[in-house]
Amino acid sequence: MASKIQKTNRKRIKANKKRGSWLLLLLFIPIIAGVIISIMPKPVSKISGPQFRKEGELQFLSGEKGSVLARVDIELADDDLSRTRGLMWRKTMEEDQGMLFIMEQTEMQSFWMLNTYISLDIIFVDEDLEIVTIRPDTEPQSLKPVASSQAARYVVEVNAGFCAKYGITQGDRIAFNLLPQ
Repeated sequence: MASKIQKTNRKRIKANKKRGSWLLLLLFIPIIAGVIISIMPKPVSKISGPQFRKEGELQFLSGEKGSVLARVDIELADDDLSRTRGLMWRKTMEEDQGMLFIMEQTEMQSFWMLNTYISLDIIFVDEDLEIVTIRPDTEPQSLKPVASSQAARYVVEVNAGFCAKYGITQGDRIAFNLLPQ
């Protein structure tokens, strides 16, 4: 009789060990899955920083012939807050996009690139819409002043290399249309 009880106890112990092994395995599965998920590379978002808002269109015109050199969709910076923020925090911008700054008055203008992650061509334009200064390939995240050489009322920011690619030079002109708000 004792041996029958011992056999039954051994079977129970064996069954409990099996059950314990399965429970242990079931506990480790979520832990292992969590570790695997945490070390997997995260998908990189193509869009980072503030989103572009098309508020108008701008053309660059040849100063001599008046022919269109290039076109861009523009976002507007026409108040103190939007002019101060500019293209800060943006990590990308499409080639056919830019920002048009409309200043309060025609005067010498100066910009800086703090918290601006992309290199820009900064184009200064007078009240007659003539390009008076181009500062190509500005240094991102810099406090160095990027200034006009003549008084300007408008400033256009586009991706670095844009002016060289489309042959835009001092003396050329801009024309722009704003979308209804």
